[in-house]
Parts: sequence; structure tokens; C-alpha cells
Amino acid sequence: MKKLFLLFGLSILLFSACTKTSYNPTKQAAIDDTKIQAYIAANKITGLTKDPSGVYYKFIIQNNATSHPNDTSTVQVTYSGKLLNGTVFDSESVTLLPLTEVVKGWQIAVPYMTDGERMLLIVPSGLGYGTTGSTNIPANSVLVFTIDLIGFY
Repeated sequence: MKKLFLLFGLSILLFSACTKTSYNPTKQAAIDDTKIQAYIAANKITGLTKDPSGVYYKFIIQNNATSHPNDTSTVQVTYSGKLLNGTVFDSESVTLLPLTEVVKGWQIAVPYMTDGERMLLIVPSGLGYGTTGSTNIPANSVLVFTIDLIGFY
């Protein structure tokens, strides 16, 4: 009988050790925001706006145009993207991108822009590549972009 209880106890211990912890988007958003705040402080960045979605943005070059792309526009941009540690993961000199095919953080922030503007954009992981990451972007990475909007269609 003791062996049966011991076997039962060991099986419970093994099964509980094998359970995968579930992803909690609210907890990850809080972790990301802490990382973003540290990045902002370390780089002495001022004047950022935090969108209700959690993206941070700042206009580096702004103009008075009134026409903005929408979330289904194709935008012509020059951009660079890096991780919080400064590693550049992507950079393009003039390219066309449908906003429906980019990370959610871009879909949220780029429509704030008008032609000729430059934006600093900080995207929490849940609005970037999330838990899967990408070829050169680790899972749960906060992304930092500098985007120049040349035009949109």
C-alpha cells in the first residue's frame, strides 16, 4: 500500500513539473512597460506619447499636413528597427509596405503620421513579434523603430 501511495505521489510530482506555464499578456505588457521605461530613462528620451495600446511614439520631424494614412494604406517609408540592446534587426531605405502586413504596433502608430514626418516608435512585444519572435528577433522583444513616412496610397 505504501508503494502505491509513493508511486501516486511521484506521478503527481512528475505531471505537475511537466505542465507548461501559460502566457499571460497582461503580465508581459507590464514587463515590457518596465523595460521601455528603463530604456527611455537610460537614453534620456523626452516627449514620448503613450498610446492606450501601449506603444510609445515621438515625432522627430513633424509638419502641418492634415492627410494621414489609415490602417489599410500602403506606405512608402524609410525605417530602421532595433532591439532595446541596440542590435539592429532590420533597415530599409525606401520601401513600400501595406500596413495590413506589418506588426500591430506600426498599424497603430503610422496612421498618426503625415508625409515627410519622422517618428520614434517603441513597440511592446505583444504588438510586435510576441511570443514567437522572428529570425533575428527573440521572443517577447520590445522593438524600437525610427520611421520616415515618404508617402502613402
